[in-house]
Amino acid sequence: MATHRIRNAAHLASAVRTAARPGGPSLWQRLRAVPRMIRAVRSGEYHGLSSGRLLMLLAGVGYIVSPIDVVPEGLFLVLGLVDDVMVMGWVAATLVRETEDFIAWEHGMAAREEWTAQQTQQPSAHAQWEQPIPSYVVPD
Repeated sequence: MATHRIRNAAHLASAVRTAARPGGPSLWQRLRAVPRMIRAVRSGEYHGLSSGRLLMLLAGVGYIVSPIDVVPEGLFLVLGLVDDVMVMGWVAATLVRETEDFIAWEHGMAAREEWTAQQTQQPSAHAQWEQPIPSYVVPD
């Protein structure tokens, strides 16, 4: 059990470092990305997060918010909070990591679409040969 706590603390510390990294997405950008990420996973467009892992995340958030606990705080005091803290650490670390990957994926998709649009707008190197040459008919 102690190794799980240490591992969860390490995950949470890593998530905090990643989320606070300069140049990375802000907390607001991450929160706004969550509904888009859920829609992209459900539609099958984004493959970086499995449906099972998404359900585990949602269940973790539900467990944190829910008044019903596996280990009640009123009965076991500090020990009752440990399970909530463990789940909260896992959810936070996973959300930070997954939103980071999703936002990077979105930026890659936007760049790919922009590049494709530019390629269709620019004439090819042989465009001068592909277009008809104007000519005039001289009567006899």
